[in-house]
Amino acid sequence: MVKSWVNSTEGLGSDLHLELTGPGSRRAALGDALREAVRSGRLAPGTRLPPYRSLAADLGVARNTVADAYAELVAEGWLTARQGSGTRVAERTEPLRAAGHARVPRKSPPRAHGPRHDLRQGTPDRSTFPRATWLASYRRALQQAPDEVFGPGDPAGRVELREALAEYLARARGVRTEPARIVICSGFAHALRLLFQGARVLKGPLAVEAYGLPFHRELLTDAGVRTVPLPLDEQGADVGRLTRERAVLLTPAHQFPTGGPLHAERRAAAVDWARARDGVVLEDDYDGEFRYDRKPVGAVQGLDPERVIYLGSVSKSLSPSVRLGWMVLPERYVDGVLAAKGEREAWASVLDQLALADFLVSGAYDRHVRRMRQRYRSRRDRLVAALAAHAPHVEVSGVAAGLHAVLRLPPGTERSAVKAAVWQGVALDGLAEFRHPEASAQDMPARDGLVVGYATPSEAGYGAALEALCASLPPAAPTGPVGVAPGSHR
Repeated sequence: MVKSWVNSTEGLGSDLHLELTGPGSRRAALGDALREAVRSGRLAPGTRLPPYRSLAADLGVARNTVADAYAELVAEGWLTARQGSGTRVAERTEPLRAAGHARVPRKSPPRAHGPRHDLRQGTPDRSTFPRATWLASYRRALQQAPDEVFGPGDPAGRVELREALAEYLARARGVRTEPARIVICSGFAHALRLLFQGARVLKGPLAVEAYGLPFHRELLTDAGVRTVPLPLDEQGADVGRLTRERAVLLTPAHQFPTGGPLHAERRAAAVDWARARDGVVLEDDYDGEFRYDRKPVGAVQGLDPERVIYLGSVSKSLSPSVRLGWMVLPERYVDGVLAAKGEREAWASVLDQLALADFLVSGAYDRHVRRMRQRYRSRRDRLVAALAAHAPHVEVSGVAAGLHAVLRLPPGTERSAVKAAVWQGVALDGLAEFRHPEASAQDMPARDGLVVGYATPSEAGYGAALEALCASLPPAAPTGPVGVAPGSHR
């Protein structure tokens, strides 16, 4: 087996694996090897072959040997040769199959048959990713990157990004930190793994809000961490119910999924509890940048940087495909988290880190967030207006911030509403999906509702998505004269 290493960017063709075996001359062996490569389909129609001199040098044969083999195959119809286009596999050539094997028709890749309207929470509008400005930041970062960037990455993350985040988080979210206490990760879930798995920086039990993402609870359970639900009310998580736990996970800027910020007194109470118990608050800054009808709510971390671990990412502000997040850590946890990550960065692309750093410093991130805040607010307003017109009996909550709303439904109607949405081609989640399985019915009565994300659909398809949503909602409860059951006849 001989491998041809050639660089296509220098006009030298592509890598080519050929096995020159059998009797006869080297030219004959080369011709047979190329025929077999085309016949078997390893060289697809249209594939450009390396120039004579490149392939000859790689195979250790004379240039004329390759030229003669190419000319013979061109004459036979296996290859084509055109001035300026090089030598290619003939387009009409199809791979042959061994005798006795029936030809299997080529199948197109299976098409994904998803819902017509995606109203699931947690995903931004994919069509609005800032491609041009992100590409500009990526190019600048790549051009200015020192050579060390292309070696093993620092597990703490690139200093350029940590410095940019320290400035941005202080300005936009009221976070008090310095670059040395920021550790880059690939998202919120990765941060949880680093804190509770591996080196086990933190240990359970962990108090969590009674409603939250089941994926995070499952991740913690897999790490051997027991989660204890905290009841929720109109002021957020009831942190006064914290008992023996040493850590609590909160979404204080915008409780997920029920909505609403954690009340100021409870924010202070959570920090006081952490000080008294030598514990820590894990602050998931969920939707902290997307607020519409109320004053900005700063990070709880600003109340006591030594008692709060601040966690954030760009999964909603930019895209979940940009696998970048961060932990702002109390000093005592930095070494443990870095030990959990290992000696080299194995998760977050260093080049993406540099691009995000430039995106932040250039102001492109601020401009993008402001633009998306306006778009999502408009989406929110259209949702509220559609419900007021077509389902005024449905209460909407949690819409002062974020990318989703909660539709409160009459008791006992959630399951049928979710089924009706499926029939309408709408993908969404029932509120029950987010309820902690150990939440007390006495302390935290179950609520019927739908969690509706309004960020994901395209602008062109949003109107149809709202129509389908309204069509899937249960009708208003009928009313009748006092003492007469609805639907009865006198």
